[in-house]
Order: sequence, then structure tokens, then C-alpha cells
Amino acid sequence: MRSGTSPAPNYAEACGAESQKDFVHKLGICLKELRESRCWLRLTIKSKLLSESRMAKVGDECEQLMKIIAKSIVTAKSNTRVRSK
Repeated sequence: MRSGTSPAPNYAEACGAESQKDFVHKLGICLKELRESRCWLRLTIKSKLLSESRMAKVGDECEQLMKIIAKSIVTAKSNTRVRSK
């Protein structure tokens, strides 16, 4: 559960980014932390520390957040390209 607390502060850092490039970089860190959290969630289920049914909601939320952050990165990169033209 502790690894699941890292994406939120990393997202807060992205919100305070000093540039568009910094924003994309910090969102990338957030996405990496979400992937790590997903790994730990899967390991928790496989090791039978908690049941899959008990972990389903948090696993789904992690997946949704990953999709949101990934799409945000794509959008931010696209906006950077448009601005530089």
C-alpha cells in the first residue's frame, strides 16, 4: 500500500512544473510509480496476501489512473509540438 502513495505527490509536482518539458517528465515519473503500484497489487494477489475480489477496485482505479496520465502525456507532448511550430 505504501507504493500507492507515491503517484499523488508526483502528480502534484507535475502541476507545479517549470516548463512543458518538465511537466511531461514529471507526469512520466507519476506513470512509472503507477506501474510499480500495479506490480505490487498483482504480487499481493498472486501471493494470496489479499484476495483478488478485495483488490479489484483498487486495481481498477490504478489502471484508470494510468490511462489518464498516459493520455495526459500524449496531449502535453502534442501541445508542445503545436506551440513550437
